[in-house]
Amino acid sequence: MSVAGPILQVAVPSPLRRLFDYLPPTGADPGLLLPGIRVQVPFGRTRPVGVLVAVAAASEVPPGRLRRALALLDRTPVVPPVLLELAAWAAGYYHHPPGEVLQTLLPVLLRQGAEARVGGVPCWRLTAAGRAVAPEGLTRAPRQAELLRRLGEAAGGELTPDDLPEATDWRAVLRTLVDKGWVERGERPCLEAAAVGRDTPPALNPAQSAAVAAVGEAAGRFQPLLLDGVTGSGKTEVYLQAIATALAAGRQALVLVPEIGLTPQTVARFRRRFAVPLAVLHSGLGERERLCAWLAAGRGEAPIVIGTRSAVFTPLARPGLIIVDEEHDASFKQQEGFRYSARDLALVRGRLERVPVVLGSATPSLESLRNAGEGRYRRLVLPERAGAALHPRFRLLDIRAAALDEGLSPPLLAAMGGHLDAGGQVLLFLNRRGFAPTLICHGCGWVAECRRCDARLTLHARAGRLRCHHCGAEQPVPRQCPACGGLDLRPLGQGTERVEEGLGRHFPGVGVVRVDRDSTRRKGAMERLIDGVQAGASRILVGTQMLAKGHHFPGVTLVGILDVDGGLFSADFRAGERMAQLIIQVAGRAGRADRPGEVVIQTRQPDHPLLIDLIEGGYDRFARAALAERAAAGLPPYTSLALVRAEAPGGMARPLAFLESVAERARALALAGVQVLGPVSAPMERRAGRYRAQLLLIAPRRADLHALLGPLALELEGMQSGRAVRWSLDVDPLETF
Repeated sequence: MSVAGPILQVAVPSPLRRLFDYLPPTGADPGLLLPGIRVQVPFGRTRPVGVLVAVAAASEVPPGRLRRALALLDRTPVVPPVLLELAAWAAGYYHHPPGEVLQTLLPVLLRQGAEARVGGVPCWRLTAAGRAVAPEGLTRAPRQAELLRRLGEAAGGELTPDDLPEATDWRAVLRTLVDKGWVERGERPCLEAAAVGRDTPPALNPAQSAAVAAVGEAAGRFQPLLLDGVTGSGKTEVYLQAIATALAAGRQALVLVPEIGLTPQTVARFRRRFAVPLAVLHSGLGERERLCAWLAAGRGEAPIVIGTRSAVFTPLARPGLIIVDEEHDASFKQQEGFRYSARDLALVRGRLERVPVVLGSATPSLESLRNAGEGRYRRLVLPERAGAALHPRFRLLDIRAAALDEGLSPPLLAAMGGHLDAGGQVLLFLNRRGFAPTLICHGCGWVAECRRCDARLTLHARAGRLRCHHCGAEQPVPRQCPACGGLDLRPLGQGTERVEEGLGRHFPGVGVVRVDRDSTRRKGAMERLIDGVQAGASRILVGTQMLAKGHHFPGVTLVGILDVDGGLFSADFRAGERMAQLIIQVAGRAGRADRPGEVVIQTRQPDHPLLIDLIEGGYDRFARAALAERAAAGLPPYTSLALVRAEAPGGMARPLAFLESVAERARALALAGVQVLGPVSAPMERRAGRYRAQLLLIAPRRADLHALLGPLALELEGMQSGRAVRWSLDVDPLETF
């Protein structure tokens, strides 16, 4: 027996792949039952906030089981129709619960039921009287002293609620400080304010002009455009002038960047060009700032939206253009929970919004190159560096017999000295943070290993800690060997900390700056480091792949890549592609002004074909060879993959047993063309105390794979053995370990 409507079909945050039916709240205005509003509902013993997806005329749920929603939280939809459609597509493609997809789409405060209101972000500032108070004198009021000290040190001289310590009842303390006249409450706008002046757009070269014209021709319709430009070719200028055209037509532009570290530099350049408010969205912002910017963009108050992965879900009132910078970057793929690709969803959104999507990169992904080669994307090539800048000169440095000092060979040190003497800056790349990747006992061979992972602990000498870069566990550095009691514990291998220390000995008095996750943890740290480099105060940069992505260092004339060999022999079939992209991206930091650049690559494999192809023929030749290899091997982008992962504490038995039953069900569905490989232990079998296994599904045709995944995902929900493990389904995985 069906129940007559109206019936609310609600996406509830739960691991179940379906919508849930509810009756409207008692006395609810039928005119407010609009798809896209938030609804608080009873769900088991909880009262989560869901999203109304549709209103049906009837429900198949028995009348005795149909419950009534508790409250409508919005008078108008916070999720516009196009984002509801995007969420539905994503839930179907990634075979993920729709409620969790929509939770990912919403800012955290909206998930928690906060009011959807655009307003400034509350903040507190010191008054003149407060600046005269010495915090160290408030010995009997330590919490007041702490807040006064924080306000005195705060960037911009103000703190928002997200900047304040969670463990302290800071609201009561702030009220006291306000009552004393030491602190005043204000409100900070959540949008980046419009710039006072504007940069004059430079003259474009013919390739840039053609690219801008191609983007303009696609206005008002969906058109994927692959902007394939060598590093320093002026891709950002193409973005800026294409955005100017969109803004002149009264449209908004959405710009996705792969890393938080790129956001300040990108925002600064956009502010110099456009005198309009900017909405900035990334995980480094406070939740109130994110909510305010998200809502303001949806109301059309921000003509330009710049953000990292999750910004692909930002509502736009007047969409005109979507840009994905560094489209090849793996950071656009979410690796936990809802495992979506922001790049791919940007393309789907462009189709739904009927706007062009520009994918920009100096090293396009093999997937994008194949799509361009087969005519699905229009390829726009920028073959030369902008202005007078020349391509850098590459040199392979064979270090098989070299005596390395903290990872630095004598020829590289000599090259560094020459460039520094000539007034240049030097960038050294090593994709390994910390002081050393291993601590070993010279007496008995004991190695410091993580108790929770199949991995070694990394030594962080300055902090005096051993840290696991996989699960985050850490411990103090032991004074003696836990196995034999010996005192001769030695670091083995190089990390950025150790290289930085060695540079201090070789180049005393020369400013050295380290850029990695450890040195940029604090808010604003990345901006300060980059400003020091661009001002010339820091002459040598050493860092991880954070340095490879989009930063402009006009003074750098030498790039040294300290260790590429790890990427040449990985079990991951994408390792070669990633290594080639990293080499080209890092090399692109050299010689971007009017001085010639040099790139020195230290390797013990100077004859490796990947390196030879890359250096002699560039990324294009490497990509052609890699695509031919993938086609011959039946690997993406010529096939489609899905990975079912399972993990549990206590050993491999339960994950393997669960995946064995999944494999049996997949084979029973017997879809032609879909291979079921495994289950096997993950390459890193134990991580964070949990044992991990995986099952790979591969098919030449994407449609065949999804025809299997649809019913299989629903069966996985109901499998009894699935309750004993934590499992996930990853469609188009970028990491197969």
